[in-house]
Amino acid sequence: MLVSIVIPCYNSEHTIGEVVELAIEEFKKLDNYECEFVLVNDYSRDGTWKAIEALADKHSNVKGINLAKNFGQHNAIMAAMSQAEGELIVGMDDDMQNHPSQIPQFLAKMEEGYDIVFGVFKERKFSVMKNITGAISRYLLWHLLDRPKDIQMSSFWCCRKYVRDEVVKYDGYNIFLQVLFFRTTHNIANIEVEHFAREVGTSNYNFRKGLKLFMSCLNFTVIPLRAATIFGTVFSAAGFIGAIIVLIRKLLDPAIAIGWSSLMCAMLVFFGICFLMLGIIGEYIGKLILNINRTPQYVVRDTRNIETKDKEVTYD
Repeated sequence: MLVSIVIPCYNSEHTIGEVVELAIEEFKKLDNYECEFVLVNDYSRDGTWKAIEALADKHSNVKGINLAKNFGQHNAIMAAMSQAEGELIVGMDDDMQNHPSQIPQFLAKMEEGYDIVFGVFKERKFSVMKNITGAISRYLLWHLLDRPKDIQMSSFWCCRKYVRDEVVKYDGYNIFLQVLFFRTTHNIANIEVEHFAREVGTSNYNFRKGLKLFMSCLNFTVIPLRAATIFGTVFSAAGFIGAIIVLIRKLLDPAIAIGWSSLMCAMLVFFGICFLMLGIIGEYIGKLILNINRTPQYVVRDTRNIETKDKEVTYD
């Protein structure tokens, strides 16, 4: 059975070769499995594309895609999945934190009949700040997204070809890959895997990129809009009740002074919530405009060991 390993690459010239070579060694130990790699250079600032070209020249089962600008991790994965031909597709990072030695665990779990398997890390080898922001985003996504109970998602996963075939049909600009998985199937499982320390450099995900990825989930849920309705109803009711209370107290005791400070605090709270909800609505409108304008998911500048498909725009 052919397994496609799709890897988005950004500034990983010193690690991507080791990832590929170690994965090849793992597949040599497995019976009835063979592998291919689809490596996507997401407009790296170092020699990542040259490293991918070298791997493609060395190994015929390594495919390379060079994007014309930085489109983001999930868009790069979509570019890779469009070229994956395996019956199973494994998604992993390029920095050795998703270690190739863990791949056999995914394949064994898929043999139990699951459509998607996510790797859950025993211990997350991230910085304190990234662990905190990651915990907050996971909590929010848990309540925003429709997914099976107790299933955790990660960037280390394996899915079946039919799932990949459904996912690549999505042509919107803002992509949250795991949400597309949840829209396709709920026959999903978790396995516990080791999370290895980064060997070279630091994480390419800063707060801005992480927030942008998190906000992309608005493409797939209307819960924030429903929350805006609930907030509006609750605060309107509270304001109406408060006005009645103030009126009654004033009628009962005309000497009661109306507090300017409390009024300003109330106005700040209410207006703050109004602007927050307007911002959420603006996000929805902006994403709608981007999709209507047919903003491309990715643009391919160059490839190795593959033929360019019609979906991509190429520059030779």
